[in-house]
Amino acid sequence: MAKKEGNVLAQNRQARHEYTILDTFEAGIVLKGTEIKSIRNGKMTLRDGYVSIHGGEALLQNVHISPYEQGNIFNHDPLRSRKLLLHKKQINLLANEVKTQGTTIVPLKVYLKNGFAKVLIGVAKGKKQYDKRQSLKQKDMKREIDRAMKVR
Repeated sequence: MAKKEGNVLAQNRQARHEYTILDTFEAGIVLKGTEIKSIRNGKMTLRDGYVSIHGGEALLQNVHISPYEQGNIFNHDPLRSRKLLLHKKQINLLANEVKTQGTTIVPLKVYLKNGFAKVLIGVAKGKKQYDKRQSLKQKDMKREIDRAMKVR
């Protein structure tokens, strides 16, 4: 569902290893004060983040945005909840997806698009240990095939 991404500022690489991504959505983020300056400087961590649905709103939880160094009194709480800008239909769809056992919503990457910070969120299902080993094995086999094709 996500369209062309701009400048990628933060990425959650561990999410694709830990989860199978079923569907993706692009959402805007409601930011306060100097948060956008910190994000533009790349001072953002998505590793432990997740999205929760409360009262018809999607909230980005547990994402750390470091305080802006020149921000003095206008800085913000680094771990505060941030509202995501989605259509009502998308929020209802996400709420229905999360009701099933074993699914969650995780942020995959944050990027700039037309000057606005956007987050790519994914509906994800947790992988078992053997699934992780299988995906690593496939990744290694693909790398070997690519190497063999490149040599010739």
